[in-house]
Amino acid sequence: MPSFDHGAVEIAYLDEGEGDPIVLVHGFASSKNVNWVYPTWVSDLKKSGRRVIAFDNRGHGESSKLYDSADYEISIMASDIAALMDHLELDRADVMGYSLGARMTAKLARTEPRRFRSAILGGIGMGLIEGGGPGENVAAALEAPSLEDVTDPVGRTFRAFADQTRSDRRALAACLRGSRRLMTREEAAGITGVPVLIAVGTADEIAGSAHALGGIIPGSQVLDIPNRDHMRAVGDKVYKSGVTDFLSRRE
Repeated sequence: MPSFDHGAVEIAYLDEGEGDPIVLVHGFASSKNVNWVYPTWVSDLKKSGRRVIAFDNRGHGESSKLYDSADYEISIMASDIAALMDHLELDRADVMGYSLGARMTAKLARTEPRRFRSAILGGIGMGLIEGGGPGENVAAALEAPSLEDVTDPVGRTFRAFADQTRSDRRALAACLRGSRRLMTREEAAGITGVPVLIAVGTADEIAGSAHALGGIIPGSQVLDIPNRDHMRAVGDKVYKSGVTDFLSRRE
C-alpha cells in the first residue's frame, strides 16, 4: 500500500483507475477499506471511468497513530486531503467525505475552493454546525479496559466496532477529542463556488437535517437515502446512483 509523509505523519492511500480523479475521505473509527473498498465504492467508481483515491485518516487504518488531541484539529485533518492531492500532483478533484470525512471536506471546501471540482458531503447535515455525533461518552468507551466495562449504549457500539476493526483505540479517543470544532453557520454559508451534494440517510439520527444544511450552503443539492441510518447508508444503491448522477453533471 503506497504512503506519503505529511510532516511527521505517514498517510497510507490507494490510487486506482483512470479518468477524472475523486478523493474519498472516510469517517471516524473507519478506514479507506471499511468505508470505501468493502462497500464497493472504489470498484464502482472505477467502472464508471474514474480515478479513485482514498486514504486512511491520521490515527486510523494504516496511517500514523497520534495520541495528542491537538494533532487532530479539524483544519489539520482537512489539510491531509490537500497534502495528498499535492503529493499526487492534482490541482483539482471531486472530493467525497463521509461523516467526519465530510466535515474535513467541508472545511477544505471553505478555505481552498480552487481545489474542488465538487464536494460530496455524506452522512452529515446540520450536525456540521450543531454537532450531535459521538462525544466524550464514546472517547471514554474507547479507553475503557474492555467492552464489558462500557455501559453507555452509543459508547458500546463504537467500542465494539473499534475492537472488530482492531483499531488503535487510544488514537481514536484523541481524534474524537481533537476534531470537535464545528463550523459556524456563517462559515458553512461561505462554501461558495463549489458544487455541493449533501447525502444523508432518512433514518440517520447522527447527521442532523440534510435539507436544513442545504438551505445554508449556497446552491447545494440534497440527496435523501431512504430508510437508512448512519451506518447502513454508506453502501446504499440510492447513495451510489445519486453520486454517479451528480458527478456526471460536473464540468
